Amino acid sequence: MNYYSTRDRERARGYSLREAAMMGLAPDGGLFVPERIPRADMAQVERLADESYAALAGYLAGLFFGEEFDAEALQRSLSDLYDFPVPLRMVGRGRYTLELFHGPTCAFKDFGAGFMGRTLGLLAGGERLTILTATSGDTGSAVAHGFYGVPGIDVVVLYPDHRISRLQERQMTTLGGNIHALRVAGSFDDCQRLVKEAFSDEAFRRRCSVTSANSINLLRWIPQAFYYFWGYCAWRRATGGDRPTVVVPSGNYGNLAAGMLAQRMGLPVKRFVAASNVNDVVPEFLQTGVFRPRPSVATPASAMDVGNPSNFERMVWLCGGDESALQRELDGFRCDDAMIRRTIDTLYERCGYRSDPHSAVGYAASVAYDAPGFYLSTAHPAKFGEVIASVTGSKVPLPPQLAGLSDKPSFSHPMEVDLEALESFVASL
Repeated sequence: MNYYSTRDRERARGYSLREAAMMGLAPDGGLFVPERIPRADMAQVERLADESYAALAGYLAGLFFGEEFDAEALQRSLSDLYDFPVPLRMVGRGRYTLELFHGPTCAFKDFGAGFMGRTLGLLAGGERLTILTATSGDTGSAVAHGFYGVPGIDVVVLYPDHRISRLQERQMTTLGGNIHALRVAGSFDDCQRLVKEAFSDEAFRRRCSVTSANSINLLRWIPQAFYYFWGYCAWRRATGGDRPTVVVPSGNYGNLAAGMLAQRMGLPVKRFVAASNVNDVVPEFLQTGVFRPRPSVATPASAMDVGNPSNFERMVWLCGGDESALQRELDGFRCDDAMIRRTIDTLYERCGYRSDPHSAVGYAASVAYDAPGFYLSTAHPAKFGEVIASVTGSKVPLPPQLAGLSDKPSFSHPMEVDLEALESFVASL
């Protein structure tokens, strides 16, 4: 299968998976997308979902990447990667959530980052490579762990100083080795802009072989579609229902774009709800038809503090380039800081359920729409223990993946919002 830029309407230039994955961002500034979207056999999906998540993921990955990887080797790798539970939980009366936070870094991004870490090393073929990625919190730690110790690959993670949780920061800054954390004196949007500018600098890319592990990269994005199939099958078993409404807490919108991809692969979803905090660029677009990027605002749901979401471009591409079709397809929801805190408190007091701020946005949206289906829980509450304790007065116990991080030495490099400084750092590795 070839891959094309979202901006290449005429499909004038196709790229192999290796080329697209190694570049991350297309030369014209667009995002890579597949030349065709394969259809999944839903009977096969449901059978494999009864077996294991890894078995289901192996089948779905083969639809896209079967020509690139040995099927048995890929399945063994995915069985090793996806060795954690992916439970559908009932929260409150008849409301369901798919908990995606039981992986090695306690965030949904383990699914895509881990997949990319297993496959990009194979595609690189021994070529020295630097992963350059911006994070609003969970991407950085998931990418760092996904690529930690992979021979020939360095990882440079940019994160906004003082704008992510303490545990998120320590997950990136305590590994060392081939993982390099840059704390940037700015917002996530500043970090993301620096990464995009570096990828657009042809002279820099001739000197340094770099790619991205954000959801910009298709090896990160496509595997996120797989857990929607898993969630659908689990919800069907639990309720006997069909065509669920799925609520997706959203920041950079790679997660929601992956859900839309799953739908086009044949997943029978009735509706998606784009649930955001006050950085409501996409919900505003869905209401007004105007996409108006702006500087992000800091909130308790910090991983969603994105004012110019990259994957909006993929969402429009999935709608055939028709923004009005995207408006018709999705619903939007905006959750302010007070509502986030009220929802965390309500879930704990009434249901005995601890929710991180991002998943609380998903729950609030599912209450507002009150349709049969489920919402995604994207991070373990312990990663935002300070926020939850300030609301509920209850300390969140640390899972094994996070326990002990406070005792490890931590190191990061301070950096201004400066492209030349970033490029010099990468060149020095």
